[in-house]
Amino acid sequence: MTGNTFGTAFRITTFGESHGPGLGVVIDGCPAGLPLTEADVQAELDKRKPGQSEVTTQRKEADRVEILSGVFEGRTTGTPIAMLVRNADAKSSAYEQIKDTARPGHADFGYIAKYGRRDYRGGGRSSGRETLSRVAAGAVAKKLLSLYGVEVMAHTTAIGFVRAGPATVEEIKANTYSNPVRCADLAAAGAMLREIEEAKRASDSVGGIVEIIATGVPAGIGSPVFDKLDACLAYSLMGIGGVKAVEIGEGLAAAGMRGSEMNDEFYSEGGAVSTKTNRSGGILGGISTGMPVVCRAAIKPTPSIARPQHTVNLETGEEAVIEITGRHDPSIVPRAVPVAEAMVALVIVDHMICGGIINPVRVDVSRNR
Repeated sequence: MTGNTFGTAFRITTFGESHGPGLGVVIDGCPAGLPLTEADVQAELDKRKPGQSEVTTQRKEADRVEILSGVFEGRTTGTPIAMLVRNADAKSSAYEQIKDTARPGHADFGYIAKYGRRDYRGGGRSSGRETLSRVAAGAVAKKLLSLYGVEVMAHTTAIGFVRAGPATVEEIKANTYSNPVRCADLAAAGAMLREIEEAKRASDSVGGIVEIIATGVPAGIGSPVFDKLDACLAYSLMGIGGVKAVEIGEGLAAAGMRGSEMNDEFYSEGGAVSTKTNRSGGILGGISTGMPVVCRAAIKPTPSIARPQHTVNLETGEEAVIEITGRHDPSIVPRAVPVAEAMVALVIVDHMICGGIINPVRVDVSRNR
C-alpha cells in the first residue's frame, strides 16, 4: 500500500490500524536542536483522544505516546523521530457479524476492489483512529513553528444546521477546548451539543465545518503553479477521513462576489505591506501574503450509524441489511479539530523549510531564549 507518506522536506509516514497493537508515525526532516518531550506531543494527543464526553466514542484509550528515536537529552537530533501509541481498548467482536458486508459510507468496498482483502476490525487502516499519528507529527511541527511566531488553531463553526458566530483569535484560543464540541462561540456550542445529542438519540449522526487559522505565517511561502500553498492545504485537509470539501478564505462565497468586493486592497504601514481585508485567506497566487491563513473543512456525518441500511455481502454478492453496533462518534467534527490543526501545521512547516525560512539542518538556538 502506497500513500502513507506526506510532505517534502518535513516528511511523515504513519503506520498502524485501529484494532492492531498500536499506531504511530516516523518524521524525517525535523532539524536538530528542537526542544521536544513526550509531554509536548501528549498535550496535542489529549485534544483528540476518545471517551472525553458523551458525544464522542466511548472507547477508552489513554493514547499515551512513546518517543522511540530522534530525541536525546530533550532535543531533536536531526535523525528520524519515531513515535508509538499502543492500543488498549480495541473490541473487535462488534465487527465479526458484519465482516463480509460493505458498510455504507465506509471504505470497505473500495478496499476489496483494490486489494482483495481488508482488516475489517474498526476499519483497519481507514479508521479515523489513524489520525492520532498525524496529530503526534503535528505537535512537532507546531513546536517548530512556534519558534518563528507561527500559531495554528482551529474551531468548530458548524454542526448540522447550527452555525457559530464570528470569533476572534483570542476567543478561539480561550474557548475552543473548553467545551465538548470545540466551538469558540460558547452560545452556539450549547446548540451544537443538543444537535449532536438529538442525532445520537435517533441512532443517527451529523456533520459540520471546522475552520483553521494560522497566524504569523510570513509572506512569500508557497509556489505559483502546482505547489501553491492553498493547493497543498486543500490536499492535506481532503486527506482527512470524512472531509468532503475545503474552502480557502471566502471559498464558495467568492463565486457570488464581484471583484470590487473580493479583492483585498493593499496599504503600507511603517514600511510593511499589508491588506485591509483578508478575503483571500492569506494567500494570493499560491503564495502567502503575511495575513492570517484561513481555511475551512466540511466534514460529513459519521457513516457508522445504528440504523438498518441496505448493502451487499462482498463474499456472496447477495443483497443484505446491515445495522452497525459498537462505539462510534455521533459526530466526528469535534475530534477532527486537532487533526485539522495538525495537517495545516505540517503543510506550513514544510513550505517554510523548502522556502529556506527554517534551517533544515538545525534549529536557530537563539530562538529558544
